[in-house]
Amino acid sequence: MRTAKFQENLMNLQSNMLNFAFMLTNNRDDAYDLLQDTTLKALDNEDKYTDNTNFKGWVFTIMRNIFINNYRRASRAATMVDTTDSLYHLNLSQDSGLESPEGSFHAAEITEAIDAFADEYRIPFSMHVAGYKYSEIAEKMELPLGTVKSRIFFARKKLQERFADYR
Repeated sequence: MRTAKFQENLMNLQSNMLNFAFMLTNNRDDAYDLLQDTTLKALDNEDKYTDNTNFKGWVFTIMRNIFINNYRRASRAATMVDTTDSLYHLNLSQDSGLESPEGSFHAAEITEAIDAFADEYRIPFSMHVAGYKYSEIAEKMELPLGTVKSRIFFARKKLQERFADYR
């Protein structure tokens, strides 16, 4: 698509894009920011658009992906790293059951069980619980992605076996 035609089509979609952005964000200012980010990204990637593709769908997919990436980034930034013994108390909701002594005892047992894992299982599992993606864990630990996934899987299995009687 030629640049002028591409820009014209993009400008004609602005009101639809704003409505979609508001539906995603439920906030007027955030919707305008998302609209601007999407417009800039679409203009920057004009060369990747092919003429036989649904233009509106292509642009809305860009917007949805930007929204998802921003949400994940904000979620990760909001997560604090706690190195105390009560690591797993950090991101639990208020109704997590930790108000009772029994709930705290269970969380302490889980923490103890995870701490008993060998580093090769404990570190990737703890990072996964903290919200890191498999690819990020693999990169930080300099391991293949499949190895990270299997170690997290086996750590879960060990926890399930150890706490099978709590179900």
